[in-house]
Amino acid sequence: MQRLCLLAALLAAMVMPVQAKVVAEVITYQAGDTELQGYLAYDDAIQGKRPGVLVVHEWWGHNDYARMRARLLAEMGYVALALDMYGEGKQAKHPEDAQKFSSEIANNIDLATRRFTAAMGVLKQQPLTDEQDIAAIGYCFGGAVVLQMAREGLDLDAVVSFHGSLGTEQPAQAGDIKARIMVAHGAEDPFVKQAQLLAFMEEMNKADAFYRLMVYSGAQHSFTNPGANEFGKKFDLPLEYNAQADRDSWEDMRHFLEHAFLAD
Repeated sequence: MQRLCLLAALLAAMVMPVQAKVVAEVITYQAGDTELQGYLAYDDAIQGKRPGVLVVHEWWGHNDYARMRARLLAEMGYVALALDMYGEGKQAKHPEDAQKFSSEIANNIDLATRRFTAAMGVLKQQPLTDEQDIAAIGYCFGGAVVLQMAREGLDLDAVVSFHGSLGTEQPAQAGDIKARIMVAHGAEDPFVKQAQLLAFMEEMNKADAFYRLMVYSGAQHSFTNPGANEFGKKFDLPLEYNAQADRDSWEDMRHFLEHAFLAD
């Protein structure tokens, strides 16, 4: 019965978008002594509990782009929380800062897990969230984060990485991964080489994980972010928005999440 109610809610969100009223608010929460800034979004026109989805930001930090994705997820019928991995809503203004902030998290899996699970706890505590149905999506740095959380065996229904790094120093072992995994990868992404793709697939196969690797032709790094071209030009980075790959990957994610939540 619970799954039928979930399906009905998701279908209602898709066929009646004109009735949607997305409510969004900035919230603060704690991970140890660090104050973190989140952005919660949901459609208050939908009745009853629904799945929750965490959104992990790019290496620039918790910004308007991550918040926009949270609102889009709310329009789809989810409770979405754009979380903060850096603390205090900190954002990078230059790639050197972004590298510094992201490395502090990437090089400390325990810290990353604490901050991620703190946000996960906040999302589960929301009155409209079905705490049994939780997923996470992430972009670039955030894509690497959600993949690592899956490797850590967190109780997630699904994770989706958009143009994220695929490598890890702590590869998953057989039975570690509970979440279904989708990777949305740009075929022309210079930061993820063919060898890394093959190594990722080998790791997932050995871990007996359920995964989908979606490759989008002509897409470079940050292909989902409309601001990628501006960042690329400003800092001389190989970043480029690809509208077709953005639309296709979002639609692929939509189907993937629906099936993941209904599969339990």
